[in-house]
Amino acid sequence: MLRNVAVVLLDGVHPFELGVVCEVFGLDRGDQGLPVYDFAVVSAEDPTLTTHVPGFTVSTPHGLDRLDAADLIVVPAGSHYIDREYPPALLEALVRAVDRGARVLSVCSGVFVLGAAGLLDGRRCAAHWMQAEQLSRRYPRAKVEPDVLYVDEDPVITSAGTAAGIDACLHLVRKEQGVEVANAIARRMVVPPHRDGGQAQYVDRPLPRSQCDTVGEVLIWMERHLDEEVTVEQLADLAHMSPRTFARRFQQETGTTPYRWILRQRVLLAQQLLETTDETVDAIAGRTGFGAAAALRHHFVRALGVTPNAYRRTFRGPRAA
Repeated sequence: MLRNVAVVLLDGVHPFELGVVCEVFGLDRGDQGLPVYDFAVVSAEDPTLTTHVPGFTVSTPHGLDRLDAADLIVVPAGSHYIDREYPPALLEALVRAVDRGARVLSVCSGVFVLGAAGLLDGRRCAAHWMQAEQLSRRYPRAKVEPDVLYVDEDPVITSAGTAAGIDACLHLVRKEQGVEVANAIARRMVVPPHRDGGQAQYVDRPLPRSQCDTVGEVLIWMERHLDEEVTVEQLADLAHMSPRTFARRFQQETGTTPYRWILRQRVLLAQQLLETTDETVDAIAGRTGFGAAAALRHHFVRALGVTPNAYRRTFRGPRAA
């Protein structure tokens, strides 16, 4: 049963991510008939810690011994969590908590603390899309999923950047205490109780460029002709190669196949048009080479986890869709 919650602070903690946890678990909503958690903010270092935002500090009377009673321990994000060292006593306390049946949850870069404790080994985990590669390098035994909002590998729950911590916290409430409780807390916070898709829809992915001149000119041509059907044979002719040599060289220089490359660029162009124009989904399907709206929806959902109209609502508001 989820009753006792502790959030762990390290020097340089991010106030927003800390606030997310305090908002979900720290407020007394007993007047609404909602659960009241035994909640504490715990310092892993000095009783008074600096924050990521200059100008104020956070103080708490609770030390790491408070973690021994927690059903859930949350580690929010902080400054330099990617490359700093962590107090051994904190890492040991996290491992002890999992061993006795408690859960741990990270928000954004707090996942690096769980990695340092060895709690990501062999487990799927979420990370901010900008930090996923660094997490994989630092903890190669972790199975990093860069496109999701959160991952529940009970008893270890990890969430992606910033507001994805809300999604993970509400997910755990929904799992432990039911949909009605989670929905009521979400309404108080004026946030959706569940968001569609994953963080792929928020990733900034500029058009990839080749590091070599061999297929560079072909990439430029492909970008300019996304609305046309092209074959490997046509592209190979442009590069003055045989189709087999071209396909091999393309893979070496871009890390993907011509088909997958052009498909991704079409989705990227569709994202841009959905954000910046009032064109219909049918018209965008034609301009991006998908032909029909159904084909665009299929590939868009497959790449980003949301429909084109849902994506447009997210980035331009409900009236735009």
